[in-house]
Amino acid sequence: MQFVDTHCHLDGEEFREDLEAVITRAREAGVAAIGIPGINLQSLETVVDVCHRYPNYCYPMLGLHPEDVKVDWREVLERIKAAITPEVIAIGEVGLDYYWSREFEKEQLEAFEEQVRLAVELQLPLMIHCRKAQNEMVAIIKKYQKELPGGVFHCFTGNEHEAEELLQFDRFVLGIGGVSTFKKSHLPEVLPAVVPLDRIVLETDAPYMAPIPKRGERNEPAYVAYVLKKLAEAYGVSEEEVAQKTNDNCKKVLNISI
Repeated sequence: MQFVDTHCHLDGEEFREDLEAVITRAREAGVAAIGIPGINLQSLETVVDVCHRYPNYCYPMLGLHPEDVKVDWREVLERIKAAITPEVIAIGEVGLDYYWSREFEKEQLEAFEEQVRLAVELQLPLMIHCRKAQNEMVAIIKKYQKELPGGVFHCFTGNEHEAEELLQFDRFVLGIGGVSTFKKSHLPEVLPAVVPLDRIVLETDAPYMAPIPKRGERNEPAYVAYVLKKLAEAYGVSEEEVAQKTNDNCKKVLNISI
């Protein structure tokens, strides 16, 4: 059984010392492909380097993360745009994040919309990060809904209403990660109630948010198997079915074939 980790920061410092071992464990666990999102200018080198080191296994995305949006976002985005080559599979990780601060609220909105326009122009999917800003994010996506090729609402942790609101964008899927395994998570009830399996992809967001039973450790792509197992339990289907459906979604939305 093989499956995909659609969102993993393998280019981070956390993996510098043992990346080869991490990749080996991922392959042994059944991970057949990994999406590597960019977040800032430094990512232009680190993401591409990792993906060149593991071709046809690690797939690059480039974008400006909302927490990295500052007053110079236009100049930064121009450099990111210039670095996009045919091997880049998505614009991301982009979006809005008002969880910690609204200091750059206006800049975040402008930078996100500019990257949505870029996705339309290049016909590349979006990898969207959104915290405490779903209303604003939805309003921007709606403006370009007919022209966008689709994308992933990364790290979905919301309720049934929030899920249904995102599912109106029929070319998009929800990225489900380790939070779904947490004891206080409502996702095992929310997802089967309103989200069909053909609207879900798997992710770790490693090195962050390791799933149970690895919570508190550094997350890594092999652990996406725990997310798959939890979803199979929640939906009352086999792990093989979850793998097949989510793999099909990866091919359709991110053009990752395994």
